Amino acid sequence: MASGGLQLLGFVLAFIGWIGTIISAALPQWKMSSYAGDNIVTAQAIYEGLWMSCVMQSTGQMQCKVYDSLLKLEGSLQATRALMVAGILLGLIAIFVAVTGMKCMKCMEDDEVKKMRMAVFGGVIFLIAGFAVLVATSWYGHRVARDFYNPFTPVNTRFEFGQALFIGWAAASLTILGGAFLCCSCPRRETSYPPTRAYPKSAPSAGKDYV
Repeated sequence: MASGGLQLLGFVLAFIGWIGTIISAALPQWKMSSYAGDNIVTAQAIYEGLWMSCVMQSTGQMQCKVYDSLLKLEGSLQATRALMVAGILLGLIAIFVAVTGMKCMKCMEDDEVKKMRMAVFGGVIFLIAGFAVLVATSWYGHRVARDFYNPFTPVNTRFEFGQALFIGWAAASLTILGGAFLCCSCPRRETSYPPTRAYPKSAPSAGKDYV
């Protein structure tokens, strides 16, 4: 079985990744206005996220507006929202499941095998949550890059990757890595060997044969 230190390291990494997923989903800087045009000096910067769009003035003041209608949003944005929310909820479930199977906890001490299986199951859920966040962020980043290199997109309406997108990629990587460490605590099956056959002891020869 894996050591308790590796198990604890996996849980800490996955927990940090889960926190990063929440931060990434809440931040509005999923994409930011690009300065690829001739006019580099601009009076404002535009940010767009999953839930709102913000405008930052040159004075440092930021004004944000939540998206008014859910039905007016693109289907890809709604899918990204759903994947991020699913990743957060799965991460929350994985935390409770993994804590139950941690060696440092006193839960289920009477059955060590089931306790380790709970930790592995929590690691599997962390893996699913991490892949959901990775798909959401990569899909969103692909759309940003596609629109940026589209020749029909006006230069003043092009966007680049925002800070929240990089946080999401880092969070997904930590969650997947932590889940993989937790899965390493899978108990090994003990190899059962067939019982040795007992042979009767041979009687000592008496030295003389009787008829």
